[in-house]
Amino acid sequence: AVLGGLSQTDGRDYSLITASYGFGKDFSKGILKKGMCYGDDACFIARHKAADVLGVADGVGGWRDYGVDPSQFSATLMRTCERLVKEGRFTPTNPVGILTSGYYELLQNKVPLLGSSTACIVVLDRRSHQLHTCNLGDSGFLVVRGGEVVHRSDEQQHYFNTPFQLSIAPPGAEGVVLSDSPEAADSSSFDVQLGDIILTATDGLFDNMPDYMILQELKKLKTSNYDSVLQTAQSIAKQAHNLAYDPNYMSPFAQFACDNGLNVRGGKPDDITVLLSIVAEYAD
Repeated sequence: AVLGGLSQTDGRDYSLITASYGFGKDFSKGILKKGMCYGDDACFIARHKAADVLGVADGVGGWRDYGVDPSQFSATLMRTCERLVKEGRFTPTNPVGILTSGYYELLQNKVPLLGSSTACIVVLDRRSHQLHTCNLGDSGFLVVRGGEVVHRSDEQQHYFNTPFQLSIAPPGAEGVVLSDSPEAADSSSFDVQLGDIILTATDGLFDNMPDYMILQELKKLKTSNYDSVLQTAQSIAKQAHNLAYDPNYMSPFAQFACDNGLNVRGGKPDDITVLLSIVAEYAD
């Protein structure tokens, strides 16, 4: 209660110090493809005078069977959302609005961009010290304070290994391709404090690392400078990447599969994108 009271009377602006790191499962490790992409995953980090905004998206790999590059959809969606933020065409309290505007811009392209993607967007309102989030599918975020998870996104699945997703289908196939509305995203808002850690990531992380392992890695984050944040983001992504290829490891994904009647062991080879942020006092 005392901390909450301090936070509400704190007249300083807050900001996020954020670093990204990841692996594409079919690409050189730690190497970004064009733009902010790791394999079929994409992300963005954008600042505007009122807010800091982050996003991750996971392109659905099944499109490759139809000759479509799955990274194109996720990357274009994230680039579009980033541009909307930088142009100031958003409301900090409404991250679903950013996702909706970005998606509808893709729908209106003269040349259709086929594909599907999950999406998670996190907005820090600098003045109110509130974090506003939306998550569609099985990417997501954690907020860690004092070594404990105090907020997290809810995963959205239609059924096992089939997350909610935004899609653009070929003409005539609209009813066949799974497609959710951006308004179906799970939204939340809550106060943050200086020193809070926000981890935003695609399912390649969460399917391979349970919370307790992530928290162990986050204990290494001692300061809020960018280099320290980047080093910790790298450490988390590398551990998830190593576990993904361990055939004897009982990963969260394998456990979930077993819960659904499937006999699965090992990690889940996947693209991994980690955005690691720490809440700090705003500095121009």
